[in-house]
Amino acid sequence: MQRATPINADSTARLEPLALLQLLKPVTWFPPMWAFLCGAVSSTVSLSENLWLVLAGLILAGPLVCGASQIINDWFDREVDAINEPNRPIPSGRAPGNSARHFAIIWCLLALVWSGLLGTWVFLATLVGLFMAWAYSAPPLRFKQNGWLGNAAVGISYEGLAWVTGAAVMLGGTLPAGPILLLAALYSIGAHGIMTLNDFKALEGDLKLGIQSLPAQLGPERAARLSCVVMTLPQLGAIALLVYFDRTTYAAIVGALVVGQFIAMARMLKDPRQYAPWYNGTGVTLYVLGMLVCALAAPFDSGVAI
Repeated sequence: MQRATPINADSTARLEPLALLQLLKPVTWFPPMWAFLCGAVSSTVSLSENLWLVLAGLILAGPLVCGASQIINDWFDREVDAINEPNRPIPSGRAPGNSARHFAIIWCLLALVWSGLLGTWVFLATLVGLFMAWAYSAPPLRFKQNGWLGNAAVGISYEGLAWVTGAAVMLGGTLPAGPILLLAALYSIGAHGIMTLNDFKALEGDLKLGIQSLPAQLGPERAARLSCVVMTLPQLGAIALLVYFDRTTYAAIVGALVVGQFIAMARMLKDPRQYAPWYNGTGVTLYVLGMLVCALAAPFDSGVAI
């Protein structure tokens, strides 16, 4: 059970500015920023003529929304980090007392204000994303305790919502067309499988702490096979969508990227615990390249509405 105060509760200690940056975890910003960029590209609005919008949206997706989710996660994982990562800002005392919690709240409010300047649908997407961040880490929901829910929350936030936000920002804050929303949804589902593979690195700790990640629930082999299926099916759906809208060249490129993933999956499935991190650097790269190819295929103007 989480205590009401952090491990290092010395309220007289001085907050270190660099600790705030470490709480934001810049290394985690790439996935939502990439998805945002794909959404912006799929809008078909010129990025070069709207660089300030692109920059504002990238700041929203990465440093603000993703950064806020990382602060929230550190706050509610402070007791676990005191055991596994004692040098993190909160257990080490570099973010003493309630400073990290206050930082999380302020950062969430800043993200909401920033998103409001970019349009109604951008604000709503940001609101949902921040709700997911709190629901993922905070009791009583704490989705991260269950791999099915936690991976879905991350996939929706980091891929789908970021993609929709990118398109909405470029479209002046309006909701993107149906095919764009469908692509965002498909790649959100696929991200669930990516998160399953990402959980392999914490398998030992999850088993000890009773966290029901999918590798802990299903075992490494079954979880790896499931992740491959979950990553593949949405991409096949995206290929079908491209073919439907007569974007056959783009569909062929995404198909080739999926074949490359199959080759990487074959190696990964031989020893999931050893090769899951390797796959995250190879197969997942092909996955995210497919996102950009789909975005470049827009506009989808076959005359049939979705």
